[in-house]
Amino acid sequence: MITLIIIPAFIISALFIHMFLNPKSRFHILDRPNERSLHGIPVPRSGGIAIILSFILCLVGVMAYSSDLTQIIWIISGVFIVAAISFIDDLKGVAPAYRMFVHSLAVCVLLGSGSYIVSIELPGALLEMPVLIGLLISILFGVWMINLYNFMDGMDGFSGGMSVFGFGTLAMLGSLKGYELFTILNLIIVGSSIGFLVFNFPPARIFMGDVGSATLGYLAVVMIYWADKEKIFPFWISLLVFSPFIIDATVTLIRRSMQGRKIWQAHSTHYYQRLVKAGWGHRKTVLVEYGIMLGCSLTAILVANGSVTMQMVALFFWGLFYTSFFLWVTYYERIRHSGTGT
Repeated sequence: MITLIIIPAFIISALFIHMFLNPKSRFHILDRPNERSLHGIPVPRSGGIAIILSFILCLVGVMAYSSDLTQIIWIISGVFIVAAISFIDDLKGVAPAYRMFVHSLAVCVLLGSGSYIVSIELPGALLEMPVLIGLLISILFGVWMINLYNFMDGMDGFSGGMSVFGFGTLAMLGSLKGYELFTILNLIIVGSSIGFLVFNFPPARIFMGDVGSATLGYLAVVMIYWADKEKIFPFWISLLVFSPFIIDATVTLIRRSMQGRKIWQAHSTHYYQRLVKAGWGHRKTVLVEYGIMLGCSLTAILVANGSVTMQMVALFFWGLFYTSFFLWVTYYERIRHSGTGT
C-alpha cells in the first residue's frame, strides 16, 4: 500500500515542480534574498504549490474510495484557506495581523470538524480541561504551528525533510493502530514532499515558499488533532515527532522576546541558521538535522505504547539533548567568530 500511495504523489509533485522551474511558467515566482535568507541569488519559491496540488489531486482520488468524505472536505477547506493567503503573501506580502487572522480562521474550520484538544496526556498523567480552555489552546497552538513551520523554512532541504520524517512517522503510528485513512493522508504528504525534496536538497533549485511551509504546518495541526481525538497516540508524541521545528522556533521566539526584539520581523537567528552562518553550510547542517529528526521519529515509535518509565526517560533524554545542543551551537558560534576576528 505504501508504494501505491507515495509513488503517485511523488510523481505528480515532481512533474509540477519541473514545470514551475521553467522561467516562462506563471508560477515561476522568485524568492529574492533578504535579512532572513541564507541564499545569495534569487530562487523560485513555488515548490509548495506543487506539494499542495499533488496532495489535493491524490486526495480527490482517495475520496472516490473513502466513506469518510466529511473529514476530507474539512481538511481541504482549511488547506485552501491557508494556501490562498500564503500565495498572496508570496506574491506581494500580507500584513502579519491579517495573516494571523486568516490562520486563526483556518484552525477554527478544523475545530468545527470536532478535532481539538480537550485533554493533554502525559506519561502517567492526564490533564483534563474545560471545553472553552481546550478550544483556546487549540487555536493558539494551531496558529503557532502554522507560523513556526514557516519560520523554520529557511534552509535547503529542511522543511521537506521534516515533512518526510514527521508525516512518515505519523503514518507509521496510524498504521500500527489500524487507522487507514489517517495513514493514507500522511503518506500522500510524504510522497508529495519527496517529489519536492528532489529539487530542494542542497543546493536547492526551488523553495516551497509560504504556500508550502504554512500549509504543511496546518496539515501537521490537522494530523495532530486528529490523532488526539481518535486516541491513535497522545498529543505529546506528536510534539516529540515535530520537536526539531517546535523547540528551535519556540526557544528562538522566547530568546528574541527577552532581548526586546520584534518577533514578527524576518531574521536569521534560529539555531539551524546560526550553524549555517558559522560555517557548516546547508548540506552538513541539514544532514545533522535529519539525524535529529530520525532519532525523534524512532523514539516516538518505540515509546508510544511503552511503559510510563520508558516514556519519561525518553522525554528527559530529548530535553537534555536539546539543551546541550543549543548551548553547543552558541559556544561553537562564539569560537568561530573569535577565530575569524568578527
